[in-house]
Amino acid sequence: MRILVVEDEKALAELVADRLKRDRYTVDIAGDGEEGLDNALSGMYDLIILDIMLPKRNGIDILKELRKKDSEVKVIMLTAKAELEDRLLGFGSGANDYVPKPFHIDELAARVNAQLNIGKAVDNRLVFGDIELDYRSSKLRCTGSGEEVGMNNKEFQLLEYLMSNHDRILSRELIYDRIWGMDSEAVSNNLEAYMSFVRKKLKITGSRVTIKTIRNMGYSLEYGAEEG
Repeated sequence: MRILVVEDEKALAELVADRLKRDRYTVDIAGDGEEGLDNALSGMYDLIILDIMLPKRNGIDILKELRKKDSEVKVIMLTAKAELEDRLLGFGSGANDYVPKPFHIDELAARVNAQLNIGKAVDNRLVFGDIELDYRSSKLRCTGSGEEVGMNNKEFQLLEYLMSNHDRILSRELIYDRIWGMDSEAVSNNLEAYMSFVRKKLKITGSRVTIKTIRNMGYSLEYGAEEG
């Protein structure tokens, strides 16, 4: 899953990003309100951590603009403005949670995990068909065969994204931007390489889950169908 941190204090933003990466999130940072709004409107993010007092555009304006565009992205306000009226304004503008500074980094991580817990089992597993992704061990397991295999970071993120959107066809561009980022210098054929890696690991476990290639459209995850 991908998170955007909109925070002008660079050291704090990097601290938050580093902590969330430990939980296998992909994290981008925006240092001012205009950059934050542009990134937030891209539709790439599952959650946004948003400061209020930002250069160029404040966080409340960004939040209101997102909700005006019918964006349902989760938003956690992270700000020194901690008075009751500030919190009420944040929630009234569409925030999902509100964390005042100073804060404990592990509490913030727990709040992020709570907001993004839809689709995950309580024991930190993501399940589809006969496969499970374990967030603690970074392993893929087939419940039918009992076989399991380790996943590296990009393999894990790719399969997680496919599993979380198993009812959709995901375009190559959408997957590439989501996993590597719009500004990534990675070459686009990385996607095909990692699709191949993940397909091989699904076969190793004996799973009936397959990654289907939909010509001129993208990829989808299916259970019980022949691989295409």
